Amino acid sequence: MTRPVYLVDGARTPFLKARGGPGPFTPVDLAVQAGRPLLLRQPFARDAFDLVILGCVNVIADEMNPARVAALRLGLGEAMVAFTMQINCGSGMQSIDTAYRYIRDGSHDLILAGGAEALSHAPLVLRQDAVEWYAGLAASSGPLDAATHLTGLRPDFFKPVVGLERGLTDPITDLNMGQTAEVLAHRFDISREQADEYAVASHQRLARAQAEGWLDGEVMTAFDRESRCWDRDDGVRPDSDMEKLAGLNPVFEKPYGKVTAGNSSQITDGASWTILASDRAVEEHGLSPLARIVDSEWSALDPSIMGLAPVLCSTEIAKRQGLACADVDLWELNEAFAAQVLACLAAWEDEDFCTALLGLDGAFGAIPRDRLNVDGGAISMGHPVGTSGNRIVLHLANAMRRLGGTRGIATECIGGGQGGAMLLEAMQ
Repeated sequence: MTRPVYLVDGARTPFLKARGGPGPFTPVDLAVQAGRPLLLRQPFARDAFDLVILGCVNVIADEMNPARVAALRLGLGEAMVAFTMQINCGSGMQSIDTAYRYIRDGSHDLILAGGAEALSHAPLVLRQDAVEWYAGLAASSGPLDAATHLTGLRPDFFKPVVGLERGLTDPITDLNMGQTAEVLAHRFDISREQADEYAVASHQRLARAQAEGWLDGEVMTAFDRESRCWDRDDGVRPDSDMEKLAGLNPVFEKPYGKVTAGNSSQITDGASWTILASDRAVEEHGLSPLARIVDSEWSALDPSIMGLAPVLCSTEIAKRQGLACADVDLWELNEAFAAQVLACLAAWEDEDFCTALLGLDGAFGAIPRDRLNVDGGAISMGHPVGTSGNRIVLHLANAMRRLGGTRGIATECIGGGQGGAMLLEAMQ
């Protein structure tokens, strides 16, 4: 028999836009900044957790296994087991899914599951021919051999490559993530104007959520070592409009591409935690859950169309649970690119696609825009890859409580041609 699993609380840092150099926080710094206030408001001791799981993609050299480093810095005790997981953009959601399955199957009762990413700290790496040259120099048999080797030195050996640039390029298809969005824009006839319009709406929604205080219980103020205060997602542009976005050039497919810096997710630093509990832990500690995790699914497809994966995994959940499109009150679909989100929506409305590839009797249906990413998304707040999947699950639970929804699906595409989705049921 399986047990019910509850999402009882969660918190995240503000998402801070990368601005040309290392930001004020490392991945573990971010995890600690989000975790401290979250733990302070819990009615149980910090060592009550059975396990800590943290998603992180760009682990820095000084923080190997950041889950364990964060657990120790958060005061969870030396006996606390903690491990880090990596499935690219799905890492933060995978941490929740792993915790969900442990608790569901009876081996654990209370787990801290999160994601942390500091993309501004992505390392600089040497080109392969430079690495080979330095290796040859180190292997020189003597001064004369080394001097001879030095004649092969080239100026470009001193020009490193940002590791993130390589990480965002698929090694199988040799397409970067933006190019995969261009593929979808072409296949589903997504126009530049449609993509820009979606991006403007994302900024407007996040700006409104901030102004109305809808994120106050979710976003925790962070303080850096210079005593600076960071209290909100700082990539939002409330004055964004179609005219400004129209002036931007395509980034990946010039001159006719649809994907620009303005309708893509931002390179960002941020962390998010969720607390998952069994019914036994809920009763023992007197907890008030936000939502119950009902189901989860992972999917995979051709990496060149990786942005379409949310359609596969979300539809599989809907089929398994007997849900129609209208039965889902709220959706969080991570905004990797506006064109990618719009392609997913178009696929669900395409009868031929849904019958041939999803095994449905007809089109899944149109998702109303007022049910999708109601408070903005990665285009306006950023996409710290190891964190985003955790954030969208947490925010879905909070948004359902605020708006009175019953069911919600959080889903995202994953670099490398995968996708993840989770179905939540609100606890009113």
